[in-house]
Order: sequence, then structure tokens, then C-alpha cells
Amino acid sequence: MPTEPIPQARFHAFIRGRVQGVGFRNYALQTARSLGVHGWVRNRIGGAVEVVAEGRKPVLEAFLKALRRGPAVAYVTDVEVTWEPPQGEKSPFRVRGTV
Repeated sequence: MPTEPIPQARFHAFIRGRVQGVGFRNYALQTARSLGVHGWVRNRIGGAVEVVAEGRKPVLEAFLKALRRGPAVAYVTDVEVTWEPPQGEKSPFRVRGTV
């Protein structure tokens, strides 16, 4: 009996709180790579951290849970998430420049 493949998903998130200057991007990078998630993370000029991630839905949910916690010195107050159709992102998770 064949098993159903786990569907791919994608989210776009903005994380707010004390999330810049505390290693949040590196935390997101290391966590995403350990989970096999594709996409990117970057700081926003307004103080938020932006994340776009693609992978299997259960893995992305685990990644979001980690982003809600953040590294030990961060303080996350809000995570705004929009789920999107997957776009076939295949590049390794990376840090992008601030916008």
C-alpha cells in the first residue's frame, strides 16, 4: 500500500519584539538548516525579522514553533504568518540583507 507524500508548503512571517541584535537571524538559519527548510531570513528596518520558508508542512510548523521562542536573549512579542502556495524553493536557507 503506497503512502501519501507529505505536501510541501510555504510561509512568510514577520517576527516582532526584541529580535534584532540578539542573534535571531543566525538562530533561524541554524534551526532551518537542521530541519531541512529552504528559504531566507532578514532584518527589517522597522525592527522586525522577516522569514520566508518552504518545506514539508509538519517541518514548517516545527520551525514556526522555534521562531516563536527565538534564541535565549530574544523576546518575541508577535509572529504574523501568511501561508502561501509552495514555489519550489530549493536553495539552502540563507540570511539576506536588511531592507
